Amino acid sequence: MSDPVSPLGNARFDGFVSVREVGPLGMITLRAKADVKELAAAIKAAVGTTVPAQRRVVINGDRAAGWMSPDEYLLVLPYDQVAAAMAAIATAMGGAHHLAADVSDARAIFRVEGAKATQALQKLMPVDFATLEPGELRRSRAAQVAAAIWEQDGGFTVVCFRSVAAYVFGLLSHSAQPGSELA
Repeated sequence: MSDPVSPLGNARFDGFVSVREVGPLGMITLRAKADVKELAAAIKAAVGTTVPAQRRVVINGDRAAGWMSPDEYLLVLPYDQVAAAMAAIATAMGGAHHLAADVSDARAIFRVEGAKATQALQKLMPVDFATLEPGELRRSRAAQVAAAIWEQDGGFTVVCFRSVAAYVFGLLSHSAQPGSELA
């Protein structure tokens, strides 16, 4: 694993809501069918959570497991613990068919926080934030790029590909400009 470097140097913007890059964080894509009995043990060993239900994220302190598709889960954990988590997944999965990939350096994570956080996000994402439940993970788009989002600790976590991190930060910052609140 490379030395941890956040894509944008922990960039931050304070407008009518705050936007900040979080990281570096460890992220593992784990692919396995939901009915594989070893899956629950692997996720528990890696991040200490249960297997998330469809379109859900389960958070355990600084670790999380999110449902990304019927056979794909995103595991979030401290960057320096990825190697141990990968080994724990391999042990727990044993011979069961799966794929675990360290995607830490391929993703960027942002936090959007403040009383009007949904206003900044509504401008960019076709998500009905009024119906977004706590613990719900939504895969969507932030303007023209793929993103995943969930509510956490009074704000929202946004995950995107590292290659578009500057673009997404620019979108979020522009959307949070003072005076651009929705009526």
